Amino acid sequence: MASRIGSGVERAHQLADELHLAAPALEVGDFFGISQGLQQFFGKIQTRHQVGTQGQQRFTERLLFVGLGLELGLAGRPDFFGGNLFGFDETAVRPVAFDGLSSFDVHGSQYHSYPYDPKAFYPFIQQPFSRQQQQDPGKPPARIRFQLPPRLFEGLVDTALGHAKKLGASDAAAEASEGCGLSVSVRKGELENVERNRDKSLGITVYIGKKRGNAATSDFSTAAIQQTVKAAYDIARFTAEDETSGLPDDRDIAHDHRELDLFHPWAITSEEAAQLALQCEAAALGTSRLITNSEGAGVSAQQSHFFSAHTKGFRGGYASSRHSISVAPIAGKGNQMQRDAWYSSMRDAAELARPEAVGRYAAERALARLKSRKIPTTQCPVLFESPLAAGLMGGFVQAVSGGALYRKSTFLLDSLGKPAFPKHIDITEDPFLLKGKGSAPFDEEGVKTSARTVVDAGRVEGYFLSTYSARKLGMRTTGNAGGSHNLILTSRRTRGDDLDAMLRKLGRGLFVTELMGQGVNYVTGDYSRGASGFWVENGQIAFPVEEITIAGNLKDMLMGIEAVGADAYNYGAKTVGSILVNRMKVAGS
Repeated sequence: MASRIGSGVERAHQLADELHLAAPALEVGDFFGISQGLQQFFGKIQTRHQVGTQGQQRFTERLLFVGLGLELGLAGRPDFFGGNLFGFDETAVRPVAFDGLSSFDVHGSQYHSYPYDPKAFYPFIQQPFSRQQQQDPGKPPARIRFQLPPRLFEGLVDTALGHAKKLGASDAAAEASEGCGLSVSVRKGELENVERNRDKSLGITVYIGKKRGNAATSDFSTAAIQQTVKAAYDIARFTAEDETSGLPDDRDIAHDHRELDLFHPWAITSEEAAQLALQCEAAALGTSRLITNSEGAGVSAQQSHFFSAHTKGFRGGYASSRHSISVAPIAGKGNQMQRDAWYSSMRDAAELARPEAVGRYAAERALARLKSRKIPTTQCPVLFESPLAAGLMGGFVQAVSGGALYRKSTFLLDSLGKPAFPKHIDITEDPFLLKGKGSAPFDEEGVKTSARTVVDAGRVEGYFLSTYSARKLGMRTTGNAGGSHNLILTSRRTRGDDLDAMLRKLGRGLFVTELMGQGVNYVTGDYSRGASGFWVENGQIAFPVEEITIAGNLKDMLMGIEAVGADAYNYGAKTVGSILVNRMKVAGS
């Protein structure tokens, strides 16, 4: 498939890795309708206020589910009416699974204990601290509910594929998905926003020979699905032929799908999420009297699942989750105010950093920036803090991705087998890390993924290719439709080099902790971005700096990496320590 329609929630939630704060919204949801008559009868249901009893609400959901199943012709399947269809057992704790109707209510627990750990509070620490999951025995568990189970998704996808074939398509691919979540934000000790999201989608790609068309819908009725397939078919009819378009080759299709432990639903209520956010912000505001304001704190819990298939035999899907907590305190007053932020993002909420640790560390970062000054224009070594160093690796990935390569719009054109880094640098890709943020048993086209070495001793050993871009280049797909999978950059020179050791290696130069703007030209490699951080003398932080610009060329910067720290930090699908670049231009006063 050209794009994963069904992973919208998952992709959107990746913004939590860049200090996600919920946007203003009302906490309103609605059950997915089966037909216009049912929608008019039951109406929309506001999730903030319970309508009727829980039993009546679940009865409504079950009835909607049955109606959709009957419309899709699933009544003859022996497993469709399995389970306690109209049962109202609200207290049973079922295992997290998607093996039938009776188990798509997922129960979770709450969090109350946050043991103090003084290691969380010294400046520039990179590692989160796990906290224990506890359940309040006096309250029933909250519930995470997917309204549409995967077996129903299979029926939707098969309906779409069957209709595409009926219209005369040579091939087709489809994906059905659902996502739900909760985002809560607070500011200055008060609740600001509570947002519940729930979406669903079905996307279809239709091929007529070498011509391709795409369409999507959020209406899961049979008529709407058929109309969507017809729309994709009509688009393909009037699209120019492309000799490289088409589904993956048989040899590349994934048939065995590993379980990667990606789904850890967080059954947290709005009140509990607000309490965690308030604790996080309170810890930041209580760190020092110099913390004078706050841009707020947020907690987000997101879950999604999908099923996809195509006419060359691929069938697969899975559920995933992503949760986060973040805060952005402000230090100082007037023209001397400084803002910084920190966050923790994990698939499993039990592995999130404690809210007090996140708040205190964000405050320490803001305090460290007080009395920042400008510096004269100079050339010097630059040390990128590990979260920013992941951006340098992202620049490399962009430059050796299929789209940039076949369009010849990259500064690393024809770099396969050639050095792009110094000899001490290696980059590996592992899509099978348990709970990994970039883990996947197959890519967006249903192509099997594999662990590999992307850079070996500085030499480029692999590109990032989809089926389409690989055919454009006369190569084979690498299973990277949709992006990279858990990249890890290491240096063979690293010997327990924590941040203090990296500052000593820097000696005299700039330690960058924030970048601004998007001044990167991936065609030429030219790099120019606003920055702030700290000036370092004799391996020690001397004073904070601001209003500077750092400039260079990514090709030179990658080849100029002198050291990589052991302070490895996971930023989305990339893990890397702080990176020391030998020389860059720094424009100041």
